[in-house]
Amino acid sequence: MAPKVLISDKLSAAAVQIFKDRGIEVDFQPDLGKDKDKLAEVIGNYDGLAIRSATKVTEAILEKATNLKVIGRAGIGVDNVDKEAASKKGVIVMNTPFGNMITTAEHAIAMMFAVARQIPEASASTHAGKWEKSKFMGVELTGKTLGVIGAGNIGGIVCNRAQGLKMKVVAYDPFLGEEKAKKMGVEKVELEELLTRADFITLHVPLTEQTKNILSAENLAKTKKGVRIINCARGGLVDEAALAELLKSGHVAGAAFDVFSEEPAKENPLFNLPNVVCTPHLGAATTEAQENVALQVAEQMSNYLLDGAVENALNMPSMSAEEAKVMGPWVSLAGHIGNFIGQLTDEPINAINILYDGTASGMNLAALNCSVIAGILKKANPDVNLVSAPVVAKERGIQISTTSQEKSGTFDGYIKVTISTPERERSCAGTVFSDGKPRFIQIKGINIDAEVGEHMLYTTNNDVPGIIGTLGGVLGKHGMNIANFTLGRAGAGGQAIAIAYLDEKANAEAMAELRDSGLFEQIRPLEFTLA
Repeated sequence: MAPKVLISDKLSAAAVQIFKDRGIEVDFQPDLGKDKDKLAEVIGNYDGLAIRSATKVTEAILEKATNLKVIGRAGIGVDNVDKEAASKKGVIVMNTPFGNMITTAEHAIAMMFAVARQIPEASASTHAGKWEKSKFMGVELTGKTLGVIGAGNIGGIVCNRAQGLKMKVVAYDPFLGEEKAKKMGVEKVELEELLTRADFITLHVPLTEQTKNILSAENLAKTKKGVRIINCARGGLVDEAALAELLKSGHVAGAAFDVFSEEPAKENPLFNLPNVVCTPHLGAATTEAQENVALQVAEQMSNYLLDGAVENALNMPSMSAEEAKVMGPWVSLAGHIGNFIGQLTDEPINAINILYDGTASGMNLAALNCSVIAGILKKANPDVNLVSAPVVAKERGIQISTTSQEKSGTFDGYIKVTISTPERERSCAGTVFSDGKPRFIQIKGINIDAEVGEHMLYTTNNDVPGIIGTLGGVLGKHGMNIANFTLGRAGAGGQAIAIAYLDEKANAEAMAELRDSGLFEQIRPLEFTLA
């Protein structure tokens, strides 16, 4: 059955066609996002939701989204999506961070020119029939120092454009390495130094707890007298009231803002001040950018719904279509190992350690981690998936740790998962054979070779005669056929395990008879969902 996608905001016809060309059923209702009640009424019918900024995806909407798997935002900002509620619901939230990078960077440069030469005020004055040539004395950009806060995708383009204007660029970004800074031709500095040196300051960071009010009243007071400040990133990065006072006092010579702490901005401390340029969040408002992000979100959502590729997700590790093809068997294996341990564990889990060996260590470990965690938690929470699993684990206080190592044994690569509970440690390891099928290769430190089946039976016992006969006899008596059977032991007369791959689900009568035999320490029927 083809996936169904709802487009509830305005998207280009070309984006709609991408869904159709990929065989996805698409429902284009560009005004539906404005009607939250109607959206809540129909959202349960769709696998995907494509939006811009008009649709508000709240917790209440998500509660009704019983089939929803992915939300695609055509643009960078996802303030209109409750990401936490989406994660708990197991819904991937994607954005399109690259489709409007150039457009937003160009707008920041344009705003810098506008405030340097007081272009809006000069234009208004000239339109009014005045000729106030001496009133609008500007400054050159050439030779000035531009302080860039956030030298990522958009900030990096601004740095490049500013260098073309013969500006000296200093950048503050905790994630910018010295080597990368050299390649970019910028000087990496701490925020304090940037504030005291920059003639112009432009912001290009997301709004987080760490960046909120990064230009606070205290930091604004540290800036160089005559500085001009540009914000085309996110409202809330600058204390607008404090900036207004510094503009009035003349300490700050000008400001250019495209974003505000409250939007739509009907009133703001910066409005109607001299040499303050304001635009209504136009950073991405070009024909090219709007088309780019629409096409990009359609491709990303299609790739996920059809191939499992995760691109530009905000609440799950990204995995390209190529990675998804190569990693598919390993993602399944990770889930099966986690599911095996989860089905055997009845007490609360304190910690999960995941060891990646050889080939597995070079893969997308974040995605594999999600699969392991989801598998472990599935017994207690059947609705958990790769998106919601880390959230659920965090809520339960489960500590997650990951270890990687080079090839250390017979297999080219394997995954080993160990959990800790108040009562015990439990471990299981597995690998993917050349046929693409996952195998369990070690349980409780005992080596085995067990193919994963939909219906399985796991037993533990002391290594004594009669185990195989009892298992085969009891299962045969109750009409249960064994498709595959694996034994392993720690040593002669020591602890032993058996895994039977059954053609059908184990019945209660057979399990009761095996328990009554007194030969087994543990008997667990197991169920696995196979791709």
